[in-house]
Amino acid sequence: MKKILVVLLIAVMSLTLFGKVKAVLLVNGTLGDKSFFDSAARGMKMIEEQLGVETKIIEMGYNPSEWGPTLEDISDLGEYDIIIVGTWQMVELVERVAPMYPDTTYIIFDTAVDYSKGNLDNVYSILYKQNEGSFLAGAMAAMVSTSDKFKYSLPDKKIIGFLGGMDIPVINDFLVGYIEGALYIDPDIKVAISYVGAWNDPAKGKEFTLSMYRQGADVVFAVAGETGNGVLAAAKEMDRWAIGVDSDMQLLYEEKDMDIVKHTLSSMLKNVDYSLLRAVKLYLEGKLPVGQVEALGLKERGVGLADNPYFREIMEADPWILVKLRELELAIIRGDIKVTSAYGMSNEELNKIRDAVRPK
Repeated sequence: MKKILVVLLIAVMSLTLFGKVKAVLLVNGTLGDKSFFDSAARGMKMIEEQLGVETKIIEMGYNPSEWGPTLEDISDLGEYDIIIVGTWQMVELVERVAPMYPDTTYIIFDTAVDYSKGNLDNVYSILYKQNEGSFLAGAMAAMVSTSDKFKYSLPDKKIIGFLGGMDIPVINDFLVGYIEGALYIDPDIKVAISYVGAWNDPAKGKEFTLSMYRQGADVVFAVAGETGNGVLAAAKEMDRWAIGVDSDMQLLYEEKDMDIVKHTLSSMLKNVDYSLLRAVKLYLEGKLPVGQVEALGLKERGVGLADNPYFREIMEADPWILVKLRELELAIIRGDIKVTSAYGMSNEELNKIRDAVRPK
């Protein structure tokens, strides 16, 4: 509590001495994905309410040709102390624009700029150890899938699924952790894997997921942005389980579709909201490590499984799973379990992992 008060006092002093701090989030897409961008938007709201920073969100749409000019225009205004962007698609743009505005602080999340290029001392990069959170998701999926205590499980099949937006390193980092967590629980479990090739196509996401359910998968992990909403719809239609990502899907759907809530086990949270709040707090304290990249995992609350009353109610079928998940989480935090990352992994190594768990 004292620490929070100190942070707020520093924030107030900063505002008094230097004027109101202003931050803008540039979304290279649109809000409403119930996932990554919505989490970032929640972070902006937290920043405004808890730190008194003036915030703005600009949706740039899905046309990449508009992202660079928008970033340049906002930077050139000189109105914002902090400009926040996210995803690997914005890296080259930030690397080009940020050096031209050294007095502006740029925060880029879920990716990192190449600091070896120089002149990026005003850029702070946030990575997430999604492999750690996905290890827990995989362990949960395996425990539920192989149990005869859960309504929609098929314990005789021993198949779970993974739907990725694209076959790229960040998505495969989720995948590798998910596979390792599942195999930690049951070395014989199989994982059906599909990549949609799109972030905003729920219809195609549903189509691909239905195919995995028909193969015998009873739990599918959606790591595909807005496309992943199709996984939740498929789980509802087929009476199977889904696992959401980035945001807590059960809470997001509780006022819209309780059938989806009841078919969703949990969500692997990439806490973009908390990480942005943390970054701006550090900025106000004068402690933000600009010119560097930080990777936030379970220990730093950068990732984790969503815990809410719906999740708890589902787990009442086998409360031992909650105990096991907490045990695994602490083991990762302590370093007793080291989760493999897909970053730096060759295609040959990755294919070996995928092929080893592919259903026959």
